[in-house]
Amino acid sequence: MRTLTVLLQAQGDGGMGMILMLVAMFAIMYFFMIRPQQKKQKELQNFRKSIEKGQEIVTAGGIYGVVREIDDVNNVLIVEVASGVRLRVDRNSVFATAQATENYSK
Repeated sequence: MRTLTVLLQAQGDGGMGMILMLVAMFAIMYFFMIRPQQKKQKELQNFRKSIEKGQEIVTAGGIYGVVREIDDVNNVLIVEVASGVRLRVDRNSVFATAQATENYSK
């Protein structure tokens, strides 16, 4: 980053150097912050679309359960958290599969 600053100062034109510095800062922020977040969000959206009956999931609130029914019209899942205990959960609140969280915690 310092070399970029030195090169811009050596040019002598302060206005153009400032514009180039701002463009460089935006490019750095895009490739290190914005783009990875967009990629992660797209993966999560694809995962939520691919949920199937019988799959073990974890909600954003930390509730583990098994998907028993899927209502695509209302975007709702019926999740069984214990024997005979079923919850209606919005599909967008599903965080990951139970296997993925077990691998993450190890």
